[in-house]
Amino acid sequence: LVLLAAYVGYLGLGAVVLQALERPAEVQAAQNLLREHWGLLANHTCLQGPSLQRLIEGIIQAYKSGITLQGNTTSLGRWDYSGSFFFSISAITTIGYGNLSPSTAVGRIFCIVFALFGIPLNLVLLNEIGHLMLLGVQHCACRLEEVFHWQNKASFLMKTCALVTGLLLFLLLPPLLFSDKEGWSYEEGFYYSFITLSTIGFGDYVIGMNPDRTYPSWYKNVVSLWILFGMAWLALVIKFCINILE
Repeated sequence: LVLLAAYVGYLGLGAVVLQALERPAEVQAAQNLLREHWGLLANHTCLQGPSLQRLIEGIIQAYKSGITLQGNTTSLGRWDYSGSFFFSISAITTIGYGNLSPSTAVGRIFCIVFALFGIPLNLVLLNEIGHLMLLGVQHCACRLEEVFHWQNKASFLMKTCALVTGLLLFLLLPPLLFSDKEGWSYEEGFYYSFITLSTIGFGDYVIGMNPDRTYPSWYKNVVSLWILFGMAWLALVIKFCINILE
């Protein structure tokens, strides 16, 4: 009962803080949208309200499908091979960004079957990678104990080194790559890194989706590997936090 109360209280605290931080921006964005909507209708009297609404809804639906207007043409590419491969990664890792999803009945059925077998496969692989990481840390700690005759210090030192190395490789350095390739700020790249590796996957930031940028062929492959190993590392950190809480 105490644990349940703490859980509900923590959620309630999060809701209060998020409402205080985000609600004013939401209200301001809604007011700006309404102002631009009525301004457009006032300046272009040939436009009819229902017609404009249908156009807006069509643009939103097309954008969700990965289609954007570029002059007199449209931009495709979310369902090319690299985009489909990245979607597969986001599906079986349960990140589920939500910015892209199958639109055909056959595609949705395949996605269900694919995820049904892919999620356990992904969990097994992540477990093995995490196990190998732990073995590496323990092996290095044993070597330090043998060479320098340390006992408790060796284990603490190696765990600290593993934590710092993981922070650099998976959370602190990747935002620099995202800043260069996506044009994001460092804060946005760091936010994307944690939201992705923790499998929260809001979908407000997703790599390789800007039609105005040209991405190298290796980009999504490297990010896919980063996701795989980063999730394994973060799972170990979360497991350590769970042990502390328990």
